[in-house]
Amino acid sequence: MIVKLLIKNSLRHKLRTTLTVLGIGVAVGAFGLLRTVITSWYASVEVAAADRLIARQAVSFIFPLPYAYRDKIEKVPGVEKVTYLNWFQGVYIDKDQFFPRMACDANTLFDVYPEFIVSKEELEAFKKERNACVLGQDIANKYGLKIGDMMNIDGDIYPGQWQFVVRAIYKPRTPTVDGTQMFFHWEYLDERMKQDAPVRAGQVGWYAVKIKNPDDAAMISEQIDALFANSSSETKTETEKAFQNSFLKAYSAIITAINIMAILIIGVILLVLANTMIMSARERSSEYAVMKTLGFTGKHLFGLVTGESILIGIIGGVAGYFLTIFFVNGFSAVVPKNYFPVFVLEDITMIQEFGFAIIVGLIAGIIPVYHTIKTSIIDGFRHIG
Repeated sequence: MIVKLLIKNSLRHKLRTTLTVLGIGVAVGAFGLLRTVITSWYASVEVAAADRLIARQAVSFIFPLPYAYRDKIEKVPGVEKVTYLNWFQGVYIDKDQFFPRMACDANTLFDVYPEFIVSKEELEAFKKERNACVLGQDIANKYGLKIGDMMNIDGDIYPGQWQFVVRAIYKPRTPTVDGTQMFFHWEYLDERMKQDAPVRAGQVGWYAVKIKNPDDAAMISEQIDALFANSSSETKTETEKAFQNSFLKAYSAIITAINIMAILIIGVILLVLANTMIMSARERSSEYAVMKTLGFTGKHLFGLVTGESILIGIIGGVAGYFLTIFFVNGFSAVVPKNYFPVFVLEDITMIQEFGFAIIVGLIAGIIPVYHTIKTSIIDGFRHIG
């Protein structure tokens, strides 16, 4: 009965209610899109493995570490497997075609990063050929590359012409794993450096260390750093999550700005719905006066007014949910994968949307319900809506 009454009241002015729902829906959709941008930025942090450490140059990530460190790190108690990577980059087709290109240890990379799934046959083919490479599924799809295709890359950090043959394509284990990377043999890079720039040979970018027990991460990190203390290339070892977070700090101002915009959008939703409810309550002043005469208490009126407000908020939240899916899919289709390798609408974002829609509906009903309860029966009858 109450629900039926709430629905009838909500639909009394169909055009106004429709416009209000659309306004809430657009605002909720925009909120969902902004929150998806934030969660996508943090996707690399969320998927960071608890049993993986990153050892890098202590001064800066851009400085290399000696390849000789690998054997010493492997001997640290608690270390299960060590691999290493080196940022290569280069230009594929043109400078707008950005995706991570890294030299790696072909024999250990996929043991340390099991979230990259490669078939046994393709992995073996990759290991056997010095200039072979592995591509993420997303990059292979984007450029129409398949097994056996050649890739020519102009080196920038490492000058020269580089030719690779695609021998494997990895699939991300989950939708939140980056499928836009390229890996190739570190030896291929090192051999060229020995010929062209011997001073740059025998160096790697960073070490990824898989440990047996995540609870020992701090202790093992200290032991690794102690090995190379007071050397010309001291290390800074930290968990993979801390390592990823250090990159995001560079964008903290942008992330803060987006969060502020998301909060402002919630304020817009509140104003739109509050305006509708205030207008509705004012027009029904005489009706509420009649209800008071019949014995309806403030509690009943509170339920009617706030119930209608929450109902409109929920309907707007549902509309916003579908608009969010539309916005996220559109954004994902338009913006290159290079900028957002992972762009997925997460469950927590949908929960926030509906949560805020209900809370806003409750708050928006406070002012009109307060006015309704405080208005005397006589003043209510005198009011002309």
